Amino acid sequence: MKKAGLILLSIILFACQPKGEEQINKEGMPEEMPSDFNFPLQFGIQKKNEINTFEGKLTKDLIADGVATGDLILTEDEMEEIYERMREIKIAEPKDFTPEPVNGEVCTQEPYEEDVWNIVINGETLTHSISGSFCEPTDDAKQFIELRNEVVNQIKRKVAYKSLPESRGGYE
Repeated sequence: MKKAGLILLSIILFACQPKGEEQINKEGMPEEMPSDFNFPLQFGIQKKNEINTFEGKLTKDLIADGVATGDLILTEDEMEEIYERMREIKIAEPKDFTPEPVNGEVCTQEPYEEDVWNIVINGETLTHSISGSFCEPTDDAKQFIELRNEVVNQIKRKVAYKSLPESRGGYE
């Protein structure tokens, strides 16, 4: 009787596994980039910079001169590269962006950058907010900052970005 129960349980568990393109890997993301994969990323001091793949827009903080907006087109290959990088850092898993206190305190700094990612995958939105106010970011925060820098560097090579005015001034 126990053997029959184990066989039935195995059949049920196998039947409940996702199939084909919908199969989710251990990181909680489909192996292949879903057709609805997009993200707006707001970043920088006061989050005035934005890369929005939904709208195909790029906003650059000009600091003393406000902001400038332009069109942004990422190729399928570029989007797949970003998606694969997100899979590598397992963005669907819970993240810890607040460092542990040292002697009861967490070191902070000003001014600081902030990143807000709203990533859509298969109709679900994953939101991650990373504060650069901490002097020593967590490993999870470092991974997201590195991802942001990779995406921004990719964007900076595009004509759309190069055609925007230079930033003037700075933050104190």
